Amino acid sequence: MMFRFCAVAFATSLLTTQAALAQARPPLRLPDPRADFVRQCAPHMLGRWAHPEEVCGCLLDHAVAIVEDRDLREALLRGISETGVPTIETAWLPPAKQSEIGPTFTKIAKPTLQCMFDPAK
Repeated sequence: MMFRFCAVAFATSLLTTQAALAQARPPLRLPDPRADFVRQCAPHMLGRWAHPEEVCGCLLDHAVAIVEDRDLREALLRGISETGVPTIETAWLPPAKQSEIGPTFTKIAKPTLQCMFDPAK
């Protein structure tokens, strides 16, 4: 009988401790999309630019931000984060939107050059 009582007391204290630990843990936070983009982009910029994080952040804030179409924007983000330069592969877009690649690059040319050569502005 004493063994059963001790086993129940031990199990109860174990469950109470686990519940208290679960409440004390901070909630799981999802990564910041901007920080994740800069983290992926910056290694490609090393050696090319003095401040790679600033260049990547500027590209995200100014060049990519002006692209309204979601598919084009996501393809451009992928191109920058994978290569370090604004690029869009045709395979990343539906065939109907592939003709928009050229106009998109024309649209982002000026902000991209400003980010690459003067990211502080």
